[in-house]
Amino acid sequence: MIDDRKKTALVTGASSGMGNEIANRLIADGFRVYVAARNVERMAGLANLGARTLKMDISQENQVQAVADLILSEAGGVDVLVNNAGFGLYGAVEDVTIDEARYQFEVNVFGAARLTQLLLPAMRERRSGTIVNITSMGGKVYTPLGAWYHATKHALEGWSDCLRLELAAFGIRVVIVEPGLIETEFGDVVSKRLLARSGNAAYSTLTQAVAKSTQDAYGHGRGTSPSVIAEIVSKAVKTSKPSTRYVAGAYAKPMILIRKWFGDRVFDRVVMSQMG
Repeated sequence: MIDDRKKTALVTGASSGMGNEIANRLIADGFRVYVAARNVERMAGLANLGARTLKMDISQENQVQAVADLILSEAGGVDVLVNNAGFGLYGAVEDVTIDEARYQFEVNVFGAARLTQLLLPAMRERRSGTIVNITSMGGKVYTPLGAWYHATKHALEGWSDCLRLELAAFGIRVVIVEPGLIETEFGDVVSKRLLARSGNAAYSTLTQAVAKSTQDAYGHGRGTSPSVIAEIVSKAVKTSKPSTRYVAGAYAKPMILIRKWFGDRVFDRVVMSQMG
């Protein structure tokens, strides 16, 4: 039986990193938590804490539909939706195939959008709820060889802003979280795939520099614990009037401010100075 005293949350991409930490925190906060990811086994720790683990590839319509249907049937919907699932596709624009680029958008944008569409009617009926979209400082800034990744994060930012205006009349809050450099598997995954894609062709010099910079940035104490992002999400979903955006994690605030106040050319120089 469902305990009606508990609010319900769904966290996507919860098998590791920020998603896992966010789910842990929401469980500790007393939420009934559903977690979804492609690898259910990696969410065993969350299951032990009481989370309902669901297998879902966010790019597959039938799996997204199945997860939404199950939650709607069991809990009547969600009070909190955390769209966290995503990955970073890096490589020169010339080297990344359009099919790869489409998949980047399927995971980082369209999957979150579809899941939101499916869960929104129940939230509207309740006239309450919070949607938290995990974007990145990469939704406000840019780095070399990250065109497709940054494009998805910029898109998710604009999509979230429009959604916030649409849902305000229904009492549904839309929150954007813009993490900086967070200690997750992101760095290793990005650098390895980047080298495989663009490491031996026309962009090899820049690719080697970006890969080294990425590897140096992660795993050496320069990043921020994902628990910081979990704390922000916890705060945002518990307050009646959350901020529209939360910026947190290493480098996020200074990088965004440099871009905003000093313009593109200065930002270009700052970014490329890290590639030496």
